[in-house]
Amino acid sequence: MLNYSDMPLDRCSNVRKDPTWLKGQMSSQSVWLLVKNNETLFIKNTPQIMFLPYEQITQLNLTNALFLGLNTTKKGVFALDVSDIDDTTLAPIISGAEFMDIRKQGPLVDIKEGSIATLARGLCYWHATHRFCGRCGSKNHLVEAGHSRLCENERCKHPTFPRTDPAVIMVVTKTFADGIERCLLGRQAVWPRGMYSSLAGFVDPGETLEQAVAREVKEEAGVEVNDVTYVASQPWPFPSSIMLGFFAKATSEQINVDKDELDDAKWFSREDLANFGNWHDEGEHLKLPRTDSISRYLIEHWRTNP
Repeated sequence: MLNYSDMPLDRCSNVRKDPTWLKGQMSSQSVWLLVKNNETLFIKNTPQIMFLPYEQITQLNLTNALFLGLNTTKKGVFALDVSDIDDTTLAPIISGAEFMDIRKQGPLVDIKEGSIATLARGLCYWHATHRFCGRCGSKNHLVEAGHSRLCENERCKHPTFPRTDPAVIMVVTKTFADGIERCLLGRQAVWPRGMYSSLAGFVDPGETLEQAVAREVKEEAGVEVNDVTYVASQPWPFPSSIMLGFFAKATSEQINVDKDELDDAKWFSREDLANFGNWHDEGEHLKLPRTDSISRYLIEHWRTNP
């Protein structure tokens, strides 16, 4: 199971619009996940996400609380963005905990809890960056338990919904004249030294996912592909993507890197990849991407299934 992709909550989309029902969930039985500047609250020095009881957060303004869903014990799970609250006020509430980018703990975080936390992070980010109507520019406000925003201009009343940007990510393979199958990986200049990853890019309006795969590989590396096959998907709300993973077969092998897209791209065999380190390793040796990413999943899937 891919990290961040095993959501255990009942999202209750049919009833969360009812203010009376929603208020009933915001009770002593509810649990709360705080987000601050896109960071998640963890128990200090552990990979365990801190869910706070309702009694611990009652002194905070809960007007903009986000209902995430009901857990397996039918308790309401809420998120609250506390980015605008000073550390002095928060300190007694979060005693023994610390805010951290979930990706720093990624592979160590329980997959179900990590899925809840990334939902909270993604929703908080969307609300923070969509405070005005995209149609008329007026202020809007949170509705539907945080799953929509509504323009306050009476002549507009345009609803806005959380956006997710689809992006394709692919391992491209080819069997060369020497009989060895290799995969195409690339790197960006800002990445850790030596790290290579699957090629990826956003889907354009008016194209299929398969067309997006072919276009991105051609644009970034100058390689033609066909036989595009879907493998898996992964939520990646960092800040707002869904990663759609594919394998594809290359019909050409000459690489022509677009330096505006990539710093480098190379073909690697399974034997090559077996000697790679991990993205967080020190040094200039070759490295694979982070283990909680679909990129690593696709690479390892290909490497271990000749």
